[in-house]
Amino acid sequence: MKKVIRSLLIILLIFIYIYVCKINNIPNETIIFQGEKLDFGNFFGLSLDLEDNQEKLIDVSSDLNETVSSKNTEITAKVKLFDLFTIKDVNVSVIKKMSVVPVGQVGGLKLYTNGVLIVGLGEVVDENNEKIKPYETTGLKEGDTIIKVNEKNLIDTEDLLNLIKNSNGEVLNITYLRDGKEEKCSITPSKTSEKEYKIGLWVRDSAAGIGTLTFYNPETKTFAALGHGITDIDTGDLIDISNGEFITTKILSIIKGVKGKPGRIQGTIENQKDIGKIYKNSKLGIYGKIDNFGDLNIKDFKEYEVADRNDIELGKAKIICSLDSESPKEYEIEIEKIYLKNNDNNKSMQIKVKDEELLNKTGGIIQGMSGCPIIQNDKFIGCVTNVMIDNPAIGYAVFSDLMIKEAQEIEK
Repeated sequence: MKKVIRSLLIILLIFIYIYVCKINNIPNETIIFQGEKLDFGNFFGLSLDLEDNQEKLIDVSSDLNETVSSKNTEITAKVKLFDLFTIKDVNVSVIKKMSVVPVGQVGGLKLYTNGVLIVGLGEVVDENNEKIKPYETTGLKEGDTIIKVNEKNLIDTEDLLNLIKNSNGEVLNITYLRDGKEEKCSITPSKTSEKEYKIGLWVRDSAAGIGTLTFYNPETKTFAALGHGITDIDTGDLIDISNGEFITTKILSIIKGVKGKPGRIQGTIENQKDIGKIYKNSKLGIYGKIDNFGDLNIKDFKEYEVADRNDIELGKAKIICSLDSESPKEYEIEIEKIYLKNNDNNKSMQIKVKDEELLNKTGGIIQGMSGCPIIQNDKFIGCVTNVMIDNPAIGYAVFSDLMIKEAQEIEK
């Protein structure tokens, strides 16, 4: 009898283990095209229930796949056990099926912060020749963004400097952002031996760089670039922007990448043409709207359908990029790994440059190529985001559906 009970317990534990593995393999969030099937496979006892703004879209199904017809961008899929207990909620982002123009043109980026970003903390030598830190008891630190002083919105660093200069040493009430949340503190400017007032903070209100324009949507005029966000060079934090500009760039030279030292595209954004406005800086790229698409150096452009990530295959693909004053060209790469469950970073695929011409010019993937669109089976599947330091021929790419979701948010 004991052997029978032991055997039954072992069988029960095996079943529990299988169920736990299956449930863990269902992602916490996913992206699906409108009108297509949300499919987590079939498994005995597990079913799917879809809700949209608390309204039931679909009655509990007998398996883990259903067609999503919602016109809303966010719905909830409830995974249920024996149609009774909700054991997991899956956040589902619904995006429109669409075609876009993969671009691959290098451009310049000018970003303006929402307020002023603290990039450093320093001592102030006061009028008594003593070193002090006016900010010491405020809690302010590098990476915080000051958005208001005495309830006055800050536009740029000059705004802050003028408020400090005219403070006469009186307390300044600071409103700042940390991790997206507003915080408040007070700081008293210190009078220096030069009869100036200072608070010991190093701040910045803008950033600039070079990257590649990934795609353009002719219907909505939206664009995406880089595939990763712009971070502050001093703090490493994602820059919280108020707006920005995407402009043409004159490529000056190519520095080839080697093991341990990434290469880069060198260019200038001085005296170039404005292409569009930037409205969003996220960990998945730069997003905005194009004003003057005709000013880009593109001789022929073609719309490609945005791929479902489940249709992406290991093997051959093409990237589009520009390395000189000529129109963007296609180069052969290979998709080596695909991370289908990835929804929160820009490393959805591992890629390898195979094109000899590109390898001879750049050594592989170099700085400035972030954003180069990837085409496979005549569909837009994603863009280049990062290079592997130890092997510049290998890098990472982000899924196109993640970028479409980000772009869709600025269309609202």
